[in-house]
This record gives sequence, structure tokens and C-alpha cells, in this order.
Amino acid sequence: MIKLSVWDILKSPVVTEKSVILKEVSSDENDTDRNEGQVLTFRVATKAGKEDIKKAVEEIFNVKVSKVRTVQYDGKIKKRGRYEGRRPSWKKAYVTLKKGEPMVDYAEAI
Repeated sequence: MIKLSVWDILKSPVVTEKSVILKEVSSDENDTDRNEGQVLTFRVATKAGKEDIKKAVEEIFNVKVSKVRTVQYDGKIKKRGRYEGRRPSWKKAYVTLKKGEPMVDYAEAI
């Protein structure tokens, strides 16, 4: 098994409307899933496990992680004329920080 560095595990942050809302959600809400802290969203290596992702986020951003959820996405089939190809499959991780952790800015931590 190949040992991945923390920079190989976290490929890039996912910046979409949903991820920005999850990142900036207030911890005052009554929703039990969201009252722990902000949620960061990353594209990660497909071979990385939840513990690897947790350690990488804690080391890079100097925060405490509460939980990690992952989603596997299959690559889409795309056609161009009569030729057919496939986009690569990828993995996304939702990382929930513990309550009271400071706001993370992706640009400052790197």
C-alpha cells in the first residue's frame, strides 16, 4: 500500500452553493446535523479513508474534526461526435468541525 501525504489526500476544496452554505451555517440552528460546527467540503483521493482525511484536515488547518462523511461519484460518459469517453471517478468528503472551532479560510491555510 502506498503511503499518501496530507497534500495528496486533499486534492481541492469544493466551492458550490451547497458547500458555501454548509461552511457558513450558524451553530445556533435547531437542526441536529448542523449544530456541531461548520462543514468543509473537499475533493479527496479515492484510496483515502475517513481517518486519513481527518488527520490531513487537522494537520493542514490546525482544527479539530468531529466527523467525516464521504461520497463516491462515478465518472460520466461523454460523447463527442461518434467518439465516446469517460470522465474519471472521484470522491468527495464532508468534514464537520467540532463546535467552537475558528472559521477556516482555504487560501490562508495553504
